[in-house]
Amino acid sequence: MEVPDGGRSGISEIKFCMRSGFFLQKILTFVTMFLTAYTILSRREVAMTNDILMILQEKAPTFSKGQRRIAQYITESYDKAAFMTANRLGKTVGVSESTVVRFAVDLGFDGYPSMQKAMQEMVRNRLTSVQRIEVANDRIGDQDVVSMVLHADMEKLRQTDETISREDFGAAVNAIIAAKRVYILGVRSAAPLANFLGYYLNYMFNNVHVVTGFGAGEMFEKIVGVNSEDVVIAFSFPRYSSSTTRGAQYCRTTGAKVIGITDSRESPLGQCCDHVLIAKSDMVSLVDSLVAPLSIVNALIVAIAAKKETEVRRTFDTLERIWEEYNVYEKQVDRT
Repeated sequence: MEVPDGGRSGISEIKFCMRSGFFLQKILTFVTMFLTAYTILSRREVAMTNDILMILQEKAPTFSKGQRRIAQYITESYDKAAFMTANRLGKTVGVSESTVVRFAVDLGFDGYPSMQKAMQEMVRNRLTSVQRIEVANDRIGDQDVVSMVLHADMEKLRQTDETISREDFGAAVNAIIAAKRVYILGVRSAAPLANFLGYYLNYMFNNVHVVTGFGAGEMFEKIVGVNSEDVVIAFSFPRYSSSTTRGAQYCRTTGAKVIGITDSRESPLGQCCDHVLIAKSDMVSLVDSLVAPLSIVNALIVAIAAKKETEVRRTFDTLERIWEEYNVYEKQVDRT
């Protein structure tokens, strides 16, 4: 039976659609498999960061003699091992660099750098102040302290620039502008960040509350009135203040938008926020570097001021007249 030309055309279109649908299905299947694998690997990396010592304990019976030396050193001196190269760690325990690299792979990491990153994450969360001083002194040695600290800070700024989500940043700016009240939580070493942000936001908004008390009880007394019309900005970095985390958790239950400025989405604060602004602050010493977090604060202030330009300009026009009238600032004297 002869098929009319129009029929042939229709059959060709049907076959083409069927083939296209088949290939589209294959592509979607591949994408789904890729995303699933990526998610599993990401979760696995987070889990391994948290329990590397547990992994060492579980795999101990399978270790060779050289691997047992590495495992023992990491277990007893993870604060020092976390900042050693594979070569140095090998020399310290008496094995080759390649043995150290294979050891990391056998634990499930994709290489020594990944294992080192996991150890450093553990160090940041576990070390006491005294241990941090010891590690810092061991790392500094005879190096130029000024250059070492400045270069470390520059590296944290670079990492922060690559890590921070522009989408979360933009959403945070819009949430702050739309809020009826702004609450800023930051205790202990994070208090200066909260105070600095609060100082400038007070020029732009009429209802800014900075909460920097040390006790959880004091914090809850100050945030008890938070509701769904408010926004809460919280700061927390290792060794993560529990009062800040609990305060942020409470504020979120009230329906308030919670913005967390912290070093990781997996940090205690990062897990209970609507928007997370990641700022790297992992210098292991008596003090943590606040350079990158302060840069994020500066960016927030600049972005908000740009969106509220008219109101900010009006406020500062008034303030300039007051400052001039009451001699708030020292006047510049021409000494030429």
